[in-house]
Amino acid sequence: MAEWKVGAMPHHWKELLAVDRYMVQSRTALHDADRKVLTMLYQPLIGHRALALYMTLWGELELLGGREATHHRLMALMQCGLPDIYSERLKLEGIGLLNTYVHAPEAEEPKQFVYELRPPLAPDQFFRDEMLGVFLYRQVGRHMFAQLNDCFACPAVDETKFTRVTRAFSDVFSSVHAEQIVAGFNEEAGRELEPPDGKVHMGRDEASYALDDGVFDFELFFAGLSKQMVPRRAVTAKVKEAIKKLAFLYGIPPLEMQKIVLGVIDPAYEIDIDALRRAAREWYELEHGGAAPRLVERVQPLAYRTMEHIKPRTKEEALMKQLETISPRQLLKEISGGAEPSLADLQLIEDIMFQQQLLPGVVNVLIYYVMLRTNMKLSKKYVEKIASHWARKKVRTVKEAMELAKEEAKTYQNWANEKEKGTRTVRKVVRTEIVPDWLNMDYSQPDDDDFDVEQARKELEERLKKYRDGS
Repeated sequence: MAEWKVGAMPHHWKELLAVDRYMVQSRTALHDADRKVLTMLYQPLIGHRALALYMTLWGELELLGGREATHHRLMALMQCGLPDIYSERLKLEGIGLLNTYVHAPEAEEPKQFVYELRPPLAPDQFFRDEMLGVFLYRQVGRHMFAQLNDCFACPAVDETKFTRVTRAFSDVFSSVHAEQIVAGFNEEAGRELEPPDGKVHMGRDEASYALDDGVFDFELFFAGLSKQMVPRRAVTAKVKEAIKKLAFLYGIPPLEMQKIVLGVIDPAYEIDIDALRRAAREWYELEHGGAAPRLVERVQPLAYRTMEHIKPRTKEEALMKQLETISPRQLLKEISGGAEPSLADLQLIEDIMFQQQLLPGVVNVLIYYVMLRTNMKLSKKYVEKIASHWARKKVRTVKEAMELAKEEAKTYQNWANEKEKGTRTVRKVVRTEIVPDWLNMDYSQPDDDDFDVEQARKELEERLKKYRDGS
């Protein structure tokens, strides 16, 4: 399931209370065809709960008819808590299916929210999009992607065999004489074409999502480009947005993007976006052996961060904050001293994120814990067993994961020792100082005589400190 980073946001209880009121609007007519697109194309990206929220708001649009209700109503309709509603709302906003507006009175009165539903992209736009089509492919696989593509396709007409005979407007309708316009369409009558006060006409403003400018360093990108070879006018707003999306999707750094742009700009100093997209895909295939970009949550969703606006005061809080703001892939890379993680490790982490629906911050705690307990290795069965336990416990935050790891550490160590039975005798070693600091316990440690847990922790901390400091 895709999670979109949309910018800093406080916890749900700072943003939303059950007594806060909401109303649902849409500037666009929503159609039955939209339900099919939402279910088959968007659901694999945002998950069933976000889709359920959209469909519930759609029902509220028809049922409430512009009236207000409290969020108690949404909680009752969806049979879930406010944190879940808030989290799923962020997904809808991030992917462009929902605009949210809020009015916060000065006094301690309930806030007023307006949820504006936006229709999904048309299928052809979805499949042409720089990111959505690729993400869908990653989620559902080659076979189902081909089925979906075919499901939303229509037979093409060979226009070379036909002659267009469509009549123009002027061929069918007669014009109106000037005197008729003056007599029949005066200023007062002209106002009848405008919507009533306080209202707007419905249109077809389809869903669009926005990427934060911070995902790509345009200053560095432009600094290394000769204005003679790539004039600034060539990088139009559409080209700039495409560069941003492609860089985000394929992980292309600014200096590599310079080469890609230089390769596609034509003699008229224009950049064809389709050519740019193909070149970016070719670059990625060369760099990564043809594998599709991974659809993993890059960092802990903002709604589930507990250290977002808190300055760490202890080592434990500093670790919590870091695990909330680093992706599992980057964490594995830093633990490896900057080397790319193995495909097996990446596949294992992606599988548990997808199958167990664990959030990236929680997965980071899992990686950190397992690395320190099993001689800096990710044992597949051990990782999956703990991940399954955390999923059943509905662990959603880094803090919850760390606390559960501490509570269940002895159980987890027994699980780790189970795989050693029959091959070696488990030796119990009691240490007065155990690591990491949030796992204060004094029973069986990793039984590899050559493995120093304390030294491993120090190395981990040093590598993560370098990452945090940007060095």
